[in-house]
Amino acid sequence: MSEPAANTLRIFDGALAIVTGGASGIGRALGEALARRGAHVVLADLQVEAATEIASAIRADGGQATAAKLDVVDFEAVNRLVQETATLHGRLDYLFNNAGIGVGGEVRHYDIGDWCRVLDVNLRGVVNGVQAAYPIMLRQGFGHIVNTASMAGLVPAPWIVSYTAAKHAVVGLSLALRIEAACAGVRVSVLCPGVIRTPILEGGGKYGELLQPVSAERQRAYWDRYRPMDPGKFAQKVLQAVARNRPIIIVPWWWKFMWWLTRLSPGLGAWLSRRHFADTKKALGAGES
Repeated sequence: MSEPAANTLRIFDGALAIVTGGASGIGRALGEALARRGAHVVLADLQVEAATEIASAIRADGGQATAAKLDVVDFEAVNRLVQETATLHGRLDYLFNNAGIGVGGEVRHYDIGDWCRVLDVNLRGVVNGVQAAYPIMLRQGFGHIVNTASMAGLVPAPWIVSYTAAKHAVVGLSLALRIEAACAGVRVSVLCPGVIRTPILEGGGKYGELLQPVSAERQRAYWDRYRPMDPGKFAQKVLQAVARNRPIIIVPWWWKFMWWLTRLSPGLGAWLSRRHFADTKKALGAGES
């Protein structure tokens, strides 16, 4: 097999990919799937011990992976990692801006810190990644930035309002940058997952915070109604769409119906969101307090 060209995007064999939030959930699944396709993966996460274990397992399975400790809110740290990685490998094919957290509960229970935590990680973290990687990709004349948003970035999602605000911003950023970047041969996509079986579903701790007390058992029962997708299967579908340079990647596919309905009839979409909000409060036992 001939060596892939040095000045073109590699899909995915021989590529260099950085995945933020790579120690768990979607980030871990993407990193493992990329490595199976022949990419060298850098798993960047604040949970560096977990990222290191995953990278070791990938290498033991014949793949190429390294781990790096990273706080995506710290631009200097993000820029340093991206620059050093691109210099070491002589290229940067992919940046998956995937790190994220959530705050669940009604806005009446927020304080300003809740807003700041979510916007810092979910929006500023993406901005920092773009600002670090995009100039490198422009100089190369190739590269693909994949920003993780959510279905909450496409439809109104009460109960996770700060998360929704950040993810709508990520969708807008990605679609606008995609138009600018295409002129220079750089690709930009935005990933809008439905419900995926990851640790963020049970809130709290490293992945965010639930402001209204709900047991882990009740949370699991609630999310199970939405048929959470296995993250490994999810990553396979996502990389197929990335390879095709899809602008908006919605997985699982059935979540597209909610997006289409909201676009065709915003009023009906808002009515369904109100029903969903009432159902969520009832299911989670989060009434007036």
